[in-house]
Amino acid sequence: MVHTKRGLLLAVLLATTAPAFAQTRELVMNTDASDPAPKAAFEQLIANFEAEYPDIKVTVNTFDHEGYKTAIRNFLTADAPDLANWYAGNRMAPFVQANQFLDVSDVWAENGLSESLHSAESAMTIDGKQWGIPYTYYQWGIYYNRDVYQQVGVEPAEDWEGFLANCAKFQEAGIDCVTTGSKALWPIAGIFDYLSLRTNGYDWHMQLTRGEIPWTDDKVKAVFAEWEKLLPYISKNHAAIDWQDAVSNIVQGKAANYVMGNFAAATFKDGGMTNDNLGFMPFPTINPDIPRAEEAPTDTIHIPAGAKNPEDAKLFLAFLARADVQTKMNQTLGQLPINAESSVGDDPYLQAGFELLSTAEGGIAQFFDRDASPEMAKAGMEGFQEFMVRPERLDTILERLERVRQREAG
Repeated sequence: MVHTKRGLLLAVLLATTAPAFAQTRELVMNTDASDPAPKAAFEQLIANFEAEYPDIKVTVNTFDHEGYKTAIRNFLTADAPDLANWYAGNRMAPFVQANQFLDVSDVWAENGLSESLHSAESAMTIDGKQWGIPYTYYQWGIYYNRDVYQQVGVEPAEDWEGFLANCAKFQEAGIDCVTTGSKALWPIAGIFDYLSLRTNGYDWHMQLTRGEIPWTDDKVKAVFAEWEKLLPYISKNHAAIDWQDAVSNIVQGKAANYVMGNFAAATFKDGGMTNDNLGFMPFPTINPDIPRAEEAPTDTIHIPAGAKNPEDAKLFLAFLARADVQTKMNQTLGQLPINAESSVGDDPYLQAGFELLSTAEGGIAQFFDRDASPEMAKAGMEGFQEFMVRPERLDTILERLERVRQREAG
């Protein structure tokens, strides 16, 4: 009888405490997904995760973009969530070095992510360990006007010599070979990055943006030597126009090529271009001995070191890394999944980008203003613009950038 009462008491206790145990499985996520598409993508992601893991409740705190940059520094120190979104490469490095992100190499190993997320692995790796999960990126490359190519009678070139030869023919026809808008500075950082990646390779480029290589180094000068070959063929008024104005040059056939990110495809089409006359190609090869690296700003999710529920957070990261999950999320974002087993829709630019990035053996760079420190990025982009207008000032520009680097190095 006593045993029976004890058994009943235990059963009652379990019945009353079980729901409490279930309710304790909560994940808190901080994100800056405040724009409509990212907000919808995150809501869908969380709903699908909770459907698969009904015992886990995900609470989301959403910040605006600019506010988040400050907020993340505060909440990682004071009141860490279980999950936080951020960016790959050097943008995550300060938090890794400050021991504010957890090492999630075990999630990568247990889920075979070195294979499925291979294209972004180098951008997620510091000291041989992985520190988060990348879930979306978009390609940069060259968008071009097919009609103008046909008019001048040239084909897109795969190598730099061929590209420059085409530029001479466009110039003869009174057409700018390359257009860009450097009024806001950042578009020309894409040109610098590609010239750097194609001339010296991914590892060297990342060392430069980390501040480990002097700006007066001969290999830096080699990058600008290639850029100088292109200068006669770039729209002369680039410093006075925004990136959207340069899109108009392509739309109107005043220019042939534009080094730009895939987010601009919609703007080209708004201007009246179609899949028939808007082409996309990789930035041409300069040194064939260097593995092809690409430019693809990559968004990531991390587990803060102060997370209260790191085990369930790792479940969430494994879920986020899956091919089917990344396919759905990027359909909503209008961007590219990183999992090589994911699929993209019938948009030709997304298809081209997915192929380009999934096969980039050389690595994925994050864009100059993400890979470099804020001060170096600002000084660098100002220097790039000055070089494009006054190339004879190169030595002075590089000496100035080197002073910024030395000041940051302390």
